[in-house]
Amino acid sequence: MANTSLSIGPAGWTRPDWNRTVYDKAARRGTHPLDVLCRYSNLAEIDRTFHEPLKPEIARLYAAKARKHDGFLFTALLGRCFTHDRVLDDASVEAWRAGLLPLLRAGCLGALIMQFPWAFRFNEENRQHLIRLRRAFHDFPLAAEMRHDSWLLDEAVTTLIDYHVAIVNVDQPEYFRAMPAGAHLTSGVAIVRLHGRANPAAFRDFDAPPDSTYLYNLHELLEWKPRLARLTANAARTLVIATNGAAGRSLVNALQLEEILGRTPLEAPPALLAAYPAELAAFHAPRPVQPNLLPAQAA
Repeated sequence: MANTSLSIGPAGWTRPDWNRTVYDKAARRGTHPLDVLCRYSNLAEIDRTFHEPLKPEIARLYAAKARKHDGFLFTALLGRCFTHDRVLDDASVEAWRAGLLPLLRAGCLGALIMQFPWAFRFNEENRQHLIRLRRAFHDFPLAAEMRHDSWLLDEAVTTLIDYHVAIVNVDQPEYFRAMPAGAHLTSGVAIVRLHGRANPAAFRDFDAPPDSTYLYNLHELLEWKPRLARLTANAARTLVIATNGAAGRSLVNALQLEEILGRTPLEAPPALLAAYPAELAAFHAPRPVQPNLLPAQAA
């Protein structure tokens, strides 16, 4: 790999539709999804934690899978009860902490992402809420995805720096006062999340469901090459997550970014190659392993 401090990977890898487009029948038989994904990516986002805490035994399983592949990392979303509903009771904090601590202790949690809504604009009340969250999860590598551009004000950026919260650089649809794409760095970890560029309402409206069906074209991904070069030159670690998980699209775009950045070998799951032949034209399936043949019996 060209840069071992750069990790690129998908969200959505637990979606049922990946059983058709990523994990074909042969790969699924007795195989955990991470056993497949770890062959093609060095990062995966755990998005289920946006709605519920992770069970500690599941986190331990994920950590065990990651340890088999040197350098494999996860990002995870902090619960929307903290970022949207502003719940901060001890029971909720403990539930999310307990579910994520196995990943943290195993050294495979790259970032815990607070995904705030567009309505979370920079003001003193919201600044204090951010600080309270930082204190509640003081030992986690926190990152903040802000969708309102007021968080680029000097005072807002200074707050993130002072409290060691990484800012998430987002690629999202254009709409009024949306956070623009950039290469901002407020901690030692640089983070990029690619959400797609269609359906602004999915990002502007408070409770709109996410839109995971967008597929980036090569020109749109190339726009991120100079930004990623700037981030990797200045950050200790750079994490890039494609969140457009429907039918494996996030893995397609993650692999295309790997290609743009010159990584080798260019391998992809056979089912994904069949589903996206044009986008993954430069990729090939891993070479099948020749089974050991039994010696011929004497006549």
